[in-house]
Amino acid sequence: MNAQQAINYNRIATAIAYIQLNFKDQPHLDEVAAQVNLSPFHFQRLFTEWAGTSPKKFLQYISVAHAKQLLKENQATLFETAYQTGLSGTSRLHDLFVNIEGMTPAEYKNGGKNLLINYQFSPSPFGNILVASTTKGICYMAFAEEETTALIDLHNQYPNAQFRKSEDQWQRNALQIFSHPKDPLQEIKLHLKGTDFQLKVWETLLKIPLGQLSTYGAVAQQIAKPNASRAVGTAIGKNPVAFLIPCHRVIQASGNLGGYMWGNTRKTAIIGWEACQ
Repeated sequence: MNAQQAINYNRIATAIAYIQLNFKDQPHLDEVAAQVNLSPFHFQRLFTEWAGTSPKKFLQYISVAHAKQLLKENQATLFETAYQTGLSGTSRLHDLFVNIEGMTPAEYKNGGKNLLINYQFSPSPFGNILVASTTKGICYMAFAEEETTALIDLHNQYPNAQFRKSEDQWQRNALQIFSHPKDPLQEIKLHLKGTDFQLKVWETLLKIPLGQLSTYGAVAQQIAKPNASRAVGTAIGKNPVAFLIPCHRVIQASGNLGGYMWGNTRKTAIIGWEACQ
């Protein structure tokens, strides 16, 4: 790290600490930029390059994390949560949750209450797989070494939802990817929640062709965040839909496989299988 990089790093670290300490005041861009003696324009660009997201989005993530804690652990009301997060009212809290979490604060607090999730286990060339869906589309898909553990993980995603072991058309469409990998899939909709950054990364993964590989750095370049390789890796690691969103097609620039939520042996097998298709 050269001298200028060290200065920039310290500036961003100072800005992050300031946002974390003062998020309840919902500081504006100009205010945070002034803390590190930069113009708002220069600060916005520098922060995004180093943190992989804009200052505004970072503030939103901090705010939502605090609100989630209040709703889940303290059982606060929506009004109390909005007030203690520094938001002007419950409508702003609602908009913030929908933008970041893909659900309303009430839905988050209820843990998926009134949501019916169909699920089934199905064999695949790479082991048993759990696929789950709502009326809106596929919400979860994971390789399942042990069915009980896999179901616990699914329940933890939606603790108050109703679960039904049942097959539906969304699942049938999704599972076709194993038997007809080269054929265009029937329409598949995904019912996912994630940050804008995560969704952008997952969308980019869908564009990697069958039998080809990309790198964390290349994905970062494609989403116009060239310095955010580590953040890209974190987003890939949170992919809730195995195989269908092909996080297995991303490796390190060195040629090493990198990590894989469902094991590097399986990742190697999948890459080899797809290359043969």
